[in-house]
Amino acid sequence: MRVACLGGGPAGLYFAISLKLRQPDADVTVFERNKPDDTFGWGVVLSDETLDNLMQNDTESAKAIRAHFAYWDDIAVYYRGDKQLSTGHGFCGIGRKRLLLLLQQRARELGVELVFEHQVESVAAFAKGYDLVVASDGLNSVARTEFAAHFKPDIDMRACKFVWLGTHQKFDDAFTFIFEETDKGWVWAHAYQFDADTATFIVETDAATWEAYGFGEMSQAESTAVCEDIFKDYLGGHALMTNANHIRGSAWINFPRLLCENWSHENIVLMGDASASAHFSIGSGTKLALESAIALADYVTTKDTLAEAFALYQDERRLEVLRLQSAARNSLEWFEEVHRYLGLDPVQFNYSLLTRSQRISHENLRLRDPDWLTSAERWFQTRAGGPENPVRAPMFAPFKLREMTLENRVVVSPMAQYKAVDGCPTDWHFVHYAERAKGGAGLVYTEMTCVSPTGRITPGCPGLYAPEHEAAWAKLTDFVHRETAAKICCQIGHSGRKGSTNLGWEGMDRPLADGNWDLISASALPWSPQNATPREMTRGDMDAVTAEFVAATEMTDRAGFDMIELHAAHGYLISSFISPVSNQRTDSYGGSLENRLRYPLEVFAAMRAAWPAEKPMSVRISANDWIGNDGVTPEDAVGIAKAFAEAGADIIDVSAGQTSTAAKPVYGRMFQTPFSDRIRNEAGIATMAVGNIYEPDHVNSILMAGRADLVCLARPHLSNPYWTLHAGAEIGDRTQAWPLPYGAGRDQLWRLADRDAEAAGAV
Repeated sequence: MRVACLGGGPAGLYFAISLKLRQPDADVTVFERNKPDDTFGWGVVLSDETLDNLMQNDTESAKAIRAHFAYWDDIAVYYRGDKQLSTGHGFCGIGRKRLLLLLQQRARELGVELVFEHQVESVAAFAKGYDLVVASDGLNSVARTEFAAHFKPDIDMRACKFVWLGTHQKFDDAFTFIFEETDKGWVWAHAYQFDADTATFIVETDAATWEAYGFGEMSQAESTAVCEDIFKDYLGGHALMTNANHIRGSAWINFPRLLCENWSHENIVLMGDASASAHFSIGSGTKLALESAIALADYVTTKDTLAEAFALYQDERRLEVLRLQSAARNSLEWFEEVHRYLGLDPVQFNYSLLTRSQRISHENLRLRDPDWLTSAERWFQTRAGGPENPVRAPMFAPFKLREMTLENRVVVSPMAQYKAVDGCPTDWHFVHYAERAKGGAGLVYTEMTCVSPTGRITPGCPGLYAPEHEAAWAKLTDFVHRETAAKICCQIGHSGRKGSTNLGWEGMDRPLADGNWDLISASALPWSPQNATPREMTRGDMDAVTAEFVAATEMTDRAGFDMIELHAAHGYLISSFISPVSNQRTDSYGGSLENRLRYPLEVFAAMRAAWPAEKPMSVRISANDWIGNDGVTPEDAVGIAKAFAEAGADIIDVSAGQTSTAAKPVYGRMFQTPFSDRIRNEAGIATMAVGNIYEPDHVNSILMAGRADLVCLARPHLSNPYWTLHAGAEIGDRTQAWPLPYGAGRDQLWRLADRDAEAAGAV
């Protein structure tokens, strides 16, 4: 087999080594356009896992690489005059030039021919002379460009500007992040040691600060000198160095996030940065390249055809690439949006940075550095007004809204039960909500409780528009207050165009077979072609519905609820005014976001006036219509939240979607939390996070990082009313109060949890 590797970086060299190990008689040549000792980076980072993979693949090169590694276990974060240091992270680095020289030496030992200063002009012509061409020629791949129509690259140029520099200053005690505020904006550095004398020093900033400095018009020397001055307090008198003198003008670049739809064409296959890129802030680019090289060598030598080998290579490696790119996207977006976190306390800022990719969770940090995490948890508790000891997880910190104090941050989300009769809650509701209040959550929500018979979603939805409704809810709130420490919130709303439909398990959002009622909405647009067309609300309709909300609010107070929430999400009546998908009015209640908010704010203001001043109010919003810029966007959501907060909302319940049948949501763990994060940290408004949150680890990570103030869980509470009590037992909390009759069950659960923890520690 005649094989050509285009590009003599780590990917191409390591594939050549891996192939020769498996097929010694293969004729392998690496073509590199630069000289053997040219390199335009500084150091690279690898994990212990990657080192183990290298050792299994080729012991000789792995030993040589390991002998030149710089190891560190700590991460240091300098921010606002404070240094946060955490340990247990396990990094290792090596100079890129050293890595290339070691791989070149090993390749020669195995009989690989290395050809330097060779520029390939036509990959198609080149490929005719070889059985296999591995295009490992980096982000600016000639092969990918030549066959772009086939490879179909998706390149997303990210917002921040960065430049790779080096220094002889020592950072051998930690991977170091430095955030400096200057008169032109914030600039930050990623620094790490990769040999005894040298460290990588990546300087990054946003486009506005970059332009304010004029970096684009500076020479390399001028730009480097400015960076030296910015970070002089951390360089110990050492200079910053550039090895990008081959570049004319500025060496500052934007990171291109790349992923190709296809990774092979005929006998040409892409590898490393030519096929996919991972942001430098998670240090996985070289990892991807080396592990892809191993996989490709395996498949090329064990499968009958190149087509079969390429298909398996892409299927396997693409999945791993997508995982890493997801983590890398989270990481790079954190740095792009770092300004929203610059008001955080150094402890919380550090936690937010450490957990930015979602690959490190709360309990994972405990395994890495229990002392630092304990100190952070103590900070969170005392800041929340809790006791300094015992130290408890963030989910068990108190939270106050007006005169209502919650004993913890766990919220039972609104979950439709469809069990009401003529709008009246039944014994089902009493048992359902009472059990969840006994289960330890700080706050329990009712399902959407409707303000009128025609405001119901289904015939099984509860209401607050008749005396018997008020009495039934009062029975529940009395029990919750008498027998538990939970507080209870009534979410009230009007179904709008999504009303007069079947019970959830009989066909969600499908119209009733008979007995339908007339619908109203912001505009005369049906929810779907199967649903009835609503009447566009008149001014008279608006006044009548507002009066219904006020009457329901007064009933909510008399029924003894601690808190009330206006449901302004999920496509129901109030939401239909906010979203441009459902509001196509031409009067003062349609058009701009300000106009679309006019009626929802009228309703909220009327409710707030009728609700006791000492009791809190919240608003649930859909922060993303999931239909691009034609609907509500996360940016719009910040403005929506601000408007309700200015009107007196104490906290925003941040959900998303369910406003259009055309929505294309992107699901995943905690997938709606970024919307809560943005509102909380850009607008400075208290928020609740919702959406696929199901582990105590999720809850604690969200709270400790400052992404929300309360965390709502729905499905976990459907399957386990005692989720909060069980979560406390799972993470070793022995302070949470249980109902007194359940003490024996609590003691057994604690014993079993302690036994499992001891067994896990022994392993």
